[in-house]
Amino acid sequence: MRFLLVDRILELEPGKSIKAEHHISSDEDFFRDHFPGFPVVPGVLLTEMMAQAAGKCLDAEGREKGKGKAMLAQIRSAYFRDWVRPDSTALITAEVRTNQAQYATAVCAIEVNEAKVCSADLLFSFLPMNEFAPGYRDEVLETFLASRKHGKV
Repeated sequence: MRFLLVDRILELEPGKSIKAEHHISSDEDFFRDHFPGFPVVPGVLLTEMMAQAAGKCLDAEGREKGKGKAMLAQIRSAYFRDWVRPDSTALITAEVRTNQAQYATAVCAIEVNEAKVCSADLLFSFLPMNEFAPGYRDEVLETFLASRKHGKV
């Protein structure tokens, strides 16, 4: 299973807010078992989508400030309002509320077809980049930042 749950960044204000998307294909492995006859995206994966988007927002600023990589440390709250079905596109938003040297918080949401399907209040800590594999890269974030640098966004 592929665990990159943000396909594209649409808008980004580093360290403050992000709008991103993820297309949920009908051939995802988890749909076979969650649930047979009524396939829906597991809530934990929806939460992970929000965490990955918010993490990219924090990482975009952290690169400039040497903070390290934002890592989900706590799900303070999560609410699920509707089912997310196969062949949907999730519009993921996050607004950073607190951004300190040791931690950050973000309020996040996912919409599908202009209807809010879930939201979460998340807490992040920062892990030093030397803890990751040498050459670690976030291609989605790098692609967005490069396009913005070249005036394409």
